[in-house]
Formats: sequence, structure tokens, C-alpha cells
Amino acid sequence: MSTSMFARPAPLIAVALAVVATLTACGDLHAPDATAGATPGASGASSPSAPGASPYVEPGAGDGAPHHDENNAYRRAGEMAPAHAADAGREAARIRPVLERLWKQREWDPATVRTALLRLGYEEERVAKDGRRLGGTLTVTGMSTRWKDDGYVTPEGARVALRVHDDACVTAFLQKSNFDVRINGPYPETGCFEPPYGH
Repeated sequence: MSTSMFARPAPLIAVALAVVATLTACGDLHAPDATAGATPGASGASSPSAPGASPYVEPGAGDGAPHHDENNAYRRAGEMAPAHAADAGREAARIRPVLERLWKQREWDPATVRTALLRLGYEEERVAKDGRRLGGTLTVTGMSTRWKDDGYVTPEGARVALRVHDDACVTAFLQKSNFDVRINGPYPETGCFEPPYGH
């Protein structure tokens, strides 16, 4: 009993052709059979040309963008215990007059800001290569790079982070146009500093 070598691949070829035909139609919208030949206005309802917005909108999603909260979770500061928030508030009250004085003197470079804040008794934060904190509570850096006109620029100024407790921070900035001091919980990926926008 001999079987032809080409007899078995025939069902496989048919299945492969059906899969290809199905995949090439992916994303196409087809009119239902009842109105396949009708014009859009003939049946009383038009066939949509593209899917609409997602019907799911997270509570508190601002402009209603689906998954807004999920996509921006990295930009939400952690919760602070009330007692720790009060401690952070007291430290912010100590930092604010120093930054205000520097701003009025037009001194906002990171080295000057760091020196002034170390005089308040803070110690510079030290971090291991693997991200573990080794001690200290104060971090002073230059301003974050931002997009302006045709490229990235780094404005003059300094950013300040003071870790008051594991769940409580004082963050501040000082630049030519203004300065600000706030309290917040740490961010999931960037600690005390607010992370930049992803896109």
C-alpha cells in the first residue's frame, strides 16, 4: 500500500492558506451581511470607519484618557505618615529662608546651595552602586535637562532633596526665575525627586 508524498501536505496547505487569509483581514471593518451592499445612510446607521475611544475610563483620570493613572503611577509620591509629614514640614520651614536668601543674592548653583544647607547640620546622602542608602539625608544636584525649541537644555539652578524619614521628603528647587520648597513622599523610581515625564 503506497501513499503519495503529496497527499498528506494538502490539508496542511489548506490550513495555512486559511490562516493567511484570516490574518490579512485583521483590522479591517466589514459591513454585516444584511447591509453589505447598502450605502451608509440606507440602513439608518453608518458603519464606523475606526473604533471609538475606550469605554473604560479610570476614576480621576483627568481628561478621560484610559489608563492615565496606571501610566503615570511612577509620578505619584508615596503616602507619608502624619507625624512624618509634620517632621518634613518643620525641615521645609528651616530650608525655605536659606533658599530665599540665596535666590535674592542670585546664587543658585548647586555647590553654593549645598554648602548653605550643610551649614544647617544636614549630611550629604551617600548611595551605593546598587542603590542602597549608606547614610546622610541631603542631595543637591543641578536642574533636570528639558526640551526647549530644537534640543535639550539644562537651566541654571539647583534641585534639593532632603530625606526626613523613609516615607517623607523635603524637595526644593532654586533657579533664576523662582524657587520653591515642598514636602512629599518618595517616588517609586526616583526617591525624593519628582521623576521627569516619560513622554
